[in-house]
Amino acid sequence: MTSGMAQTVCGLLQPQKLGRTLTHEHMVMDYKSCYFKPSREQDLHLCSKKEITMQNLYWLRQNPYSNAFNLSLGDEPLEEIIAEVAEFKKEGGSTIVDNTTYGIMRNVEALKKISMATDVNIICGTGYYLDHTLPPEIKNAPIEELTQKMVNELTVGVEGTNIKCGVIGEVGCSWPLTPIEKKSLQASAAAQAETGAPLIIHPGRDESAPEEIIRILQEAGGDISRTVMSHTDRTIFNRSKLVELAATGCYVEWDLFGMETLFYQANLASDMPSDSQRIQDIKFLLDEGYEDKIVIAHDIHTRHRLKKYGGHGYAHIMVDIVPKMLMRGVTQEQIDKIQIANPRTWLTFK
Repeated sequence: MTSGMAQTVCGLLQPQKLGRTLTHEHMVMDYKSCYFKPSREQDLHLCSKKEITMQNLYWLRQNPYSNAFNLSLGDEPLEEIIAEVAEFKKEGGSTIVDNTTYGIMRNVEALKKISMATDVNIICGTGYYLDHTLPPEIKNAPIEELTQKMVNELTVGVEGTNIKCGVIGEVGCSWPLTPIEKKSLQASAAAQAETGAPLIIHPGRDESAPEEIIRILQEAGGDISRTVMSHTDRTIFNRSKLVELAATGCYVEWDLFGMETLFYQANLASDMPSDSQRIQDIKFLLDEGYEDKIVIAHDIHTRHRLKKYGGHGYAHIMVDIVPKMLMRGVTQEQIDKIQIANPRTWLTFK
């Protein structure tokens, strides 16, 4: 029985063994479906480069979605990504949730190889990403079929393997929400109700998006108390809205630690906060009494954020952020809740 356990790519795991957890990452994926044309015509020659160098790294930091090489992770052989995940383990990390779903090229067998090579628990996701990334057979499927596909991946295995998913999502949502994405949300809520699985959402880039998503999930039978709302750092900029979100009972996730840019290429109307600002907002929500509903991660989904290419890697929170949180008045007990207790509660099947 899955109830009371966490489901990793290597099998069931006692929740107390999850340890320090990154709740939103990607290790093997292809994000080319989310390519952005650069704003300057004279930069087009940089889009096809198949290397990251000192000469183009700064440009990639500002235009991460305009280079195909940058938009793929975990290419075979897997040594590159194994070395990156091993750094997280070396710094005291235990578990990574890989939120790669249909539309961005999930590979559960590769994730199992990474887990076995690094001794890091890896939990993989089922579900459907943004509308424009999905093939016609998924877009045209009825809710019942989408639901059953997720239930099968949570209880039987993925695509002919015995590797089971341990989370639903990240479930992709745009702003405004499309009919396909609404159907995906409804199917995700139904799969959660049937299996007791944790759920994680990629909201649209608007402060009103989480509210609409939560309403749809509730109406479809989802459990908001076992749902993570991702990307708070690029979605919610008003602290009263932040409190409203936490008050719904969902987990509030700051998952772009390490992503500090002049502008956010995916939404130039938004100002990407710094890591210091992320810590300030977390401290604010802690002071408001929501320490049981905060989780954190990096959401690494482009190659330039790996250490090999001049990025911060999966150990950034362990090495750089936790000490700064302590300096800013967050207690070790609160950090342990954010890194250990809250992910453990969320990832335990009901």
